Amino acid sequence: MQQAIPYSKGRTWMPLSTPTDVRNVLTTSFDGNEATNNISNGKVDLRASVKENPVMVLGRIGCCMCHVVRRLLIGLGVNPAVIELEDNGKNDADIIEELKGVMIISKQNSQGMLQLPAIFIGGRHVGGLDQLIRVHISGELVPILKDAGALWL
Repeated sequence: MQQAIPYSKGRTWMPLSTPTDVRNVLTTSFDGNEATNNISNGKVDLRASVKENPVMVLGRIGCCMCHVVRRLLIGLGVNPAVIELEDNGKNDADIIEELKGVMIISKQNSQGMLQLPAIFIGGRHVGGLDQLIRVHISGELVPILKDAGALWL
């Protein structure tokens, strides 16, 4: 029988790939190539990431809603690029301000309040998890993903 690994509060089992407070989790495409890394000097170029990736998700590390978004998209055959923020990150305010500049404020979000995870499909801001589920249940998500070039069905 296998023995369980004890949990440690120091999180030594999950090292960050960069010494900054932003961790870019790159997903690999089906041919094995990695998505483009847009981190330079600890800064994430969100405009370039949104334009380059057909589907991009921005959320906090360990967020259960970000996990649900990824599982839904992977279940549909989409491999999203994911950018995760640290809980106590120093550059979070800068990234959130840049994200507000990138996203198009929808009628449902008329006050300009940002939801994390923020989901971008085809360069357009879809919204948070609730908007993604709403579009999926209505049957509009798969055509949107096809138009963005994320699905080849």
